[in-house]
Amino acid sequence: MEDWNQQTIESFRRDLLTWYDQEGRQHLPWRKNQDPYRVLVSELMLQQTRVDTVITYFNRFMDALPTVLDLAKAPEEQVLKLWEGLGYYSRARNLQKAAQVVAFELKGKWPESYDDLLTLPGVGPYTAAAVASIAFGEVVPAIDGNFFRVFSRLLKIDDDIAKPKTRRVFYDAVAPIVDPKRPGDFNQAIMDLGTSYMKTKDPDTLHSPVLKYNAAYRDGVEEEYPVKSKKKKPVSQMYEALVVYNENGDLLYEQRPDSGLLAGFWTLPLRPIDSVEQLDGEQLTIKPVSHIFSHRKWSIWPVSVETPDELAKNQRFFTEEEQQALALPKVQHKILQALKEL
Repeated sequence: MEDWNQQTIESFRRDLLTWYDQEGRQHLPWRKNQDPYRVLVSELMLQQTRVDTVITYFNRFMDALPTVLDLAKAPEEQVLKLWEGLGYYSRARNLQKAAQVVAFELKGKWPESYDDLLTLPGVGPYTAAAVASIAFGEVVPAIDGNFFRVFSRLLKIDDDIAKPKTRRVFYDAVAPIVDPKRPGDFNQAIMDLGTSYMKTKDPDTLHSPVLKYNAAYRDGVEEEYPVKSKKKKPVSQMYEALVVYNENGDLLYEQRPDSGLLAGFWTLPLRPIDSVEQLDGEQLTIKPVSHIFSHRKWSIWPVSVETPDELAKNQRFFTEEEQQALALPKVQHKILQALKEL
């Protein structure tokens, strides 16, 4: 691992921030100011989601819930509907819980330090560091995928970034490099660098504003960084989705449990099966609906079945209009699309 002296550190800060001031993405809507609410919403939306996609969601979310108090008081169904399509819905629920802590328990006063921000529901090390540095000027590195990629190449850090303990290695190596006068801009510049000149595939290293600091490129091994062990393949699971209409043409839904995958969401009743031969009703599609979560792959066979004599407590029929108002997970949208194509 490279060890920069103070002169190199100061030179790097200067070159990085000069580039950021000239070419950074200051046009992004959440960068218009340093409001911690806007920063927190954007950072949670940006997890696992592309920037271009988030812009529309962020603007719509802010139009509907412009303050932390608005979010704290909003019905959960409204929050989930605004989040619909972003996935990882626990982020939305935790975001609202965090807003409720700030608005009600802390009387609108935000935690301002990295350590205190970590106490908010759903706020992990990266998010806490991003909010602390951007909104409150705390000198702390915001370590995410871009951060790993940029500094693993600049400093030739060959620790496996898939291992939790590696975060501490990067933290210790980069904490002295973060600009003490502009920590928020420093972290955002690293984000921008990691999605442009130093992206995962086909990086434009030759034109990078920090080319001269890139030890991995200098040694001809840039493509070997960051070091990351492969994820396990997702476990395959099969389900049948019960398609039940009543005499009015309303569709039966079932609310999922409060914990586990798709917690609390309404979906068609889903029943696990081991093979297609176990399907209970009339098979409606030739191919199953496929959906991959981070650790599971679902194959879902829609089947037509008769209306049950009695509905379970977590089941009810929804009209077409009511379905439009529901916040539905992506897998449910896929099932509905498959039914429309019949």
